[in-house]
Amino acid sequence: MSRHQALLEEAERFIRMCYGELGRSEEETERRLVEVKRTIAEQGRYEHTEDELRHGARIAWRNSNRCIGRLFWETLEVRDARSLETEEEIAGALVDHIAYATNGGKIRPVLTVFRPAVDAGRQVRILNNQLIRYAGYETGRGIVGDPDSVAFTSLCTRLGWRGEGTAFDVLPLVVRIGDRAPRMFPIPRDIVMEVPLSHPELPGLADLRLQWYAVPIVSNMRLEIGGLSYTAAPFNGWYMGTEIGARNLADERRYDMLPRVASLMGLDTSRESYLWRDKALVELNVAVLHSYKEHGVMIVDHHTAARQFTRFEEREQRNDRSITGDWTWLIPPVSPATTPIFHKHYEDRTVTPNFFYQDRPHEAFEKAVNEREIELAESIVVPGCPFTPQ
Repeated sequence: MSRHQALLEEAERFIRMCYGELGRSEEETERRLVEVKRTIAEQGRYEHTEDELRHGARIAWRNSNRCIGRLFWETLEVRDARSLETEEEIAGALVDHIAYATNGGKIRPVLTVFRPAVDAGRQVRILNNQLIRYAGYETGRGIVGDPDSVAFTSLCTRLGWRGEGTAFDVLPLVVRIGDRAPRMFPIPRDIVMEVPLSHPELPGLADLRLQWYAVPIVSNMRLEIGGLSYTAAPFNGWYMGTEIGARNLADERRYDMLPRVASLMGLDTSRESYLWRDKALVELNVAVLHSYKEHGVMIVDHHTAARQFTRFEEREQRNDRSITGDWTWLIPPVSPATTPIFHKHYEDRTVTPNFFYQDRPHEAFEKAVNEREIELAESIVVPGCPFTPQ
């Protein structure tokens, strides 16, 4: 099958599904299909209308097998940034996304979509895994900050960025168009909302000086709608507490805080059978939920999220849509057997529209720099971000 034929089939399948769900007439659907077929025949591509883009992005969330928060897929706001051309314009839209999604803690699910990858020379990539992420520094006494960010922090450093060297330095945005050198844009500090962690019954936890940012904005995934790929389409919902308390801060390969929490709790850590990790894990998650609520930042606990997913399943069944899911991701990392998801089976089948993982571009770029395939230019270093949120 030729590339054009494959695109045509995907486009037709999507248009029929999209227009059917939006309640459009058969006549309107057929007119649109004629237009799409003609455009693909003449240009080898087509463009989504704003309605198609919006609904397609929402369906992609609905189809995301690993997401427990799909009940709210219809509330996703889609910001159309396909007309933006330069790295500066793209960075400005990313800054606006952060400010708009944060909304003073009343987080809004948002997706900002840039032009599709129909021309390799103009393909947009955001090198950050998330728009907001903490740096990781390799030092003589081990890694300071987030170990998952060491490679990206190294790239930012080579681009001229200098962090303060703390455990919670917010990394800059890095944007790349085609095969051009990446451009770096520091994020204005006043738009990054962060939450210091405390515990309602363990005052010593505040002394650990832990914190996390308010909004998880995933920026390293490809959005596919009707055969078109959007390689830059950052999106966010709000945090489920265990993402922070049981993974980001607890994993041994991340901040590895369970031993310190156990110590301030006075737990005996000499044997695993004492379940000190479990006790510390629960209290760390209590601290996350307590702190976010205390500072007015939206967050959901894993029990509530599991019940919300059950409601999502019921709605999908009423609309005669099959439920797909990756059970290993849907179950929470804390007390999974206490949630209804644990006792169910899901078909882990990928359907489109959907989000897909891409290569980690900062690692490929770092390799190319090391092998002298790409030269770094001083002109790509941007000392400050001129954009302000709207």
